[in-house]
Amino acid sequence: MSNSAISAPTRGDSVDTHAPAGERAHRSWELGVRYAQEADWARAEAAFLAAVQASPEDSLFLLNLAHAQMKLGSLDQALAHAQAALVLDPASQVGREVAAACLKQQNRYAECAALWQQVPAEAPLTADYYRNLGEALALAGQHQQAIVALFEVLGRKMDDALSYYRLAVSFDALGRKEEATECCRTALALGLGRDGDLMAQALLTYLERELCRWEHAGDDLAALRRMAADLAPDASVWTGVFAHVTTTDDPREHLRVARSCARFAARGVAAFDPVAPRPLGSRLHVGFVSNDLHQHATAHLMAEVFEQFDPDRFAVTLYSHGADDGSTMRQRLQRSRARFVDVASISDLDVARRIRADGVDVLVDLKGHTKNNRLGVFAYRPAPVQASFLGFPGTTGADYIDYFIGDAIVSPIEQAAHFSEKLALMPRCYQPNDRQRPLPAPCSRERAGLPSAALVLCGFNQPFKLSPEVFDVWCRLLHRLPDAVLWLLQWNDQAPAQLRAQAEARGIAASRLVFAPRVPTQQHIDRLALADLFIDTWPCNGHTTTSDALWAGVPVVTYCGRTFASRVAASLLHAVGLPDLVSDTLEGYEDKVMALAGNAGRRQSTRDHLVRARDTASLFDSAGFTADFGNLLRRMAEQWSRGLAPSHIASR
Repeated sequence: MSNSAISAPTRGDSVDTHAPAGERAHRSWELGVRYAQEADWARAEAAFLAAVQASPEDSLFLLNLAHAQMKLGSLDQALAHAQAALVLDPASQVGREVAAACLKQQNRYAECAALWQQVPAEAPLTADYYRNLGEALALAGQHQQAIVALFEVLGRKMDDALSYYRLAVSFDALGRKEEATECCRTALALGLGRDGDLMAQALLTYLERELCRWEHAGDDLAALRRMAADLAPDASVWTGVFAHVTTTDDPREHLRVARSCARFAARGVAAFDPVAPRPLGSRLHVGFVSNDLHQHATAHLMAEVFEQFDPDRFAVTLYSHGADDGSTMRQRLQRSRARFVDVASISDLDVARRIRADGVDVLVDLKGHTKNNRLGVFAYRPAPVQASFLGFPGTTGADYIDYFIGDAIVSPIEQAAHFSEKLALMPRCYQPNDRQRPLPAPCSRERAGLPSAALVLCGFNQPFKLSPEVFDVWCRLLHRLPDAVLWLLQWNDQAPAQLRAQAEARGIAASRLVFAPRVPTQQHIDRLALADLFIDTWPCNGHTTTSDALWAGVPVVTYCGRTFASRVAASLLHAVGLPDLVSDTLEGYEDKVMALAGNAGRRQSTRDHLVRARDTASLFDSAGFTADFGNLLRRMAEQWSRGLAPSHIASR
């Protein structure tokens, strides 16, 4: 709510308590306006509260009080007063905006959408109204309704670039990716401004990769990289950092865009006072913040870690801001040794306050720059030591994150200049694994739709990790291996036709591409074991997908690049004792695939090695991983406890 809607006060600071109630209310309100103009929100709240107490039926006073309380982070009180103002004046646009802002900050998106839908029949339904409604519906996950609302905006203002971008987001969420790309292109043609164009270009580039539509891939990626290069060193602009990290192998670009987004996430945040260094207790209190503590790859990797933390040495709290999907994984996490706290409908400030009150020593973010992250919580600096781990394959770029947890392969100290955080390196592969994941059960090639006698080259990474360059190499392999088929996952309905056409354009029969539908985890592991070789992607490797393949006993060949995302499979292969399957050149990658493809005995011995590795390799040693991880967290905390600034922690 803008202060410009209120005229400046003209009287002194004192309020005559013997004056009539109306005059006292007005004088208090004038004082509140003055304090608000000075951004002295505590005094403004007190003055507006006095005005409301003197004249409780004045909606303007209630709205000013709500605005001040919102500025102070007292969202429940602010919401109550904004709703009271709406009772007095149901058509108030400002009242609805303040109430909606309170709900939005608390992530109560469905209530926010309902609030916009409750306008009186006589209220004007403007483009601004539908824009607000469309945003709220999209945030609530009601994307079909959001699309209807956004088309109402365009019916009133057909050149509204932001609504086209939001349409793209909702179409994407519904799997209608072709419509999403068209909306992105329209938004870019109309122009979202220099900052907004970057986010739209990132989404467009990513969507086209998901669709495997490569006609404009080079131009789209070049445009994205130009925009990233043009970012000012102190930029505070949002973009899809994940799109940059998964499509380019330039660590400097990754750091630049991550820093910009980290500043954007921290806008308007006043960090808490630092926690004074103190001796650590016998139990280190570690908090984990994530949206993915349900049926999700991150949860699958972390579940056994949460179960195996030594309760005598660690008190662990999981701060979950994601949905309760009722899955067995959600229930498993809630039964682990960690305390489970649902903060999904709490503002960043209130989550941070809770973490500070809980006395967390080390706070770990499991999201980074991925969808539905809560980096804003970390911007408040609720814990004395804050770290990024696992959820995002790269630096956060945040000066409020102290450490990035990796290992000597994915994030070697020599690459520290490409991380805003200090590097804390595990003495083993950074990736945890769950020994309770299912073992592959017998499955036939016929059942999986595979030819019985073919050499099966498996590329089960998501389509956004494919590129013309990757596909060029894969098709060269198919030319050299005439009895081979390429086995791919069907992540969406559009990609198969595109990839078949791309194969035929490279002289490969479309019938040599076999697509596997998405299935539950057990069935996926069962059929995965049917592959002869897993061929990896770059510049974004398979991460959980690769460890699934190794668990299923499938040899993996990878190309190791310059960035974290392109070095993950190399770390995994070292951790299962197969470093010879890692290449640092594309020629070497192709040669290693050919060598294994032409040697059935070596493939079988590698499979036998991987079966034994389930019980012997460090990659699948959950207890050992958890012990090393806990020791690393303690070393980070000890650095703070001694009053020292964060510094790189090399693996031991």
